[in-house]
Amino acid sequence: MMEILSDRLNRLAPSATLAMSQKSSELKAQGVDVINMSVGEPDFNTPDHIKEAAKKAIDDNWSRYSPVPGYPELKNAIVAKLKNENGLDYKASQILCSNGAKQSVCNAIMALVNAGDEVIIPAPYWVSYPQMVLLAEGTPVYVEAKIEANFKITPEQLEAAITPKTRALILCSPSNPTGSVYSKKELEALKNVLLKHERVIVIADEIYEHINYVGKHASMAEFDDIKDRVVIINGVSKAYAMTGWRIGFIAAPDWIVKGCNKLQGQYTSGPCSVSQKAAEVAFAGDQTCVETMRKAFERRKNLIVKLAKEIPGLEVNEPEGAFYLFPKCSSYFGKADGDRKINNSTDFAMYLLEVGHVATVGGDAFGSPECFRLSYATSDENIIEAFKRIKETLARLK
Repeated sequence: MMEILSDRLNRLAPSATLAMSQKSSELKAQGVDVINMSVGEPDFNTPDHIKEAAKKAIDDNWSRYSPVPGYPELKNAIVAKLKNENGLDYKASQILCSNGAKQSVCNAIMALVNAGDEVIIPAPYWVSYPQMVLLAEGTPVYVEAKIEANFKITPEQLEAAITPKTRALILCSPSNPTGSVYSKKELEALKNVLLKHERVIVIADEIYEHINYVGKHASMAEFDDIKDRVVIINGVSKAYAMTGWRIGFIAAPDWIVKGCNKLQGQYTSGPCSVSQKAAEVAFAGDQTCVETMRKAFERRKNLIVKLAKEIPGLEVNEPEGAFYLFPKCSSYFGKADGDRKINNSTDFAMYLLEVGHVATVGGDAFGSPECFRLSYATSDENIIEAFKRIKETLARLK
């Protein structure tokens, strides 16, 4: 039998973050003590009141197919969240719940992008954005945001990247992989550029909204003159430590929600019924847990920045949100440890894993080959031990 996969699949690259996590797991299975800083996942357990809601949902027999866009109660809880926390007015018909924010992003891209359409993606970017655009037969257009600019693009860069083929801009704030946060003033400057180009939709990935160290979250949807061209992406994974529950959502104009509903109806149908009842309580219930976790992430951020700055050859900026550090490591390129030479950030990350037993992810996968990503969604003890190992391992390179 001929083993022929579709051209669609052959255009895609495997997820580098998942690949490094898999490699880390394999070493652990061999008895190697690996500290895994490659995965973007809170190390906290889901708060008890949310777990109790899920248990009750099982006992109350919420076990049948859910409506494709999600239960009305969950959509209403999201509408209330957007109003109370963000000052944004949406109707329940403008919300669609999916199997994680990842599916929400992909739904939006698949519903909006035609073959040959261009999608602007600031780099560094989350690894899946370009792959999703390729899946939709679109063309990723990268705009480089350098560490000197805190990994944020300028209005001038955005203007220069827009062509008649531009269909969307994907903007992630707070950012994975850099932790950068766009202020309301910075978003407004980008918005003023976009107003001149009516065909461009903003896909605003706000999944790290609550993990913010610089004040109130700002959303592109706050600007009335462009709100009808914004698709907000959010969910429960990061703020409520619910990665495995797989509940994300879009808030968008009716015509986009209807399109995504049509796609999801043929593809996965509605998300898990029990997870939806848990997410409803996450959004509508006590929010103390969110601030408790945010404070822990901020403490760890301060710790990891301090430790990273103590390592010669790493250039480190201060993350403003999320739980990632994205240092520049290119000063080590060309150096070697015996026969082992570091040519790029993938080599650098593999060296840290195999020699230092710390799992990170090379920046190549994020569109920034001179950097690498560490997740500090782990204990203070792990962070301290990881940087002890990193410092000792990098000292071997000559």
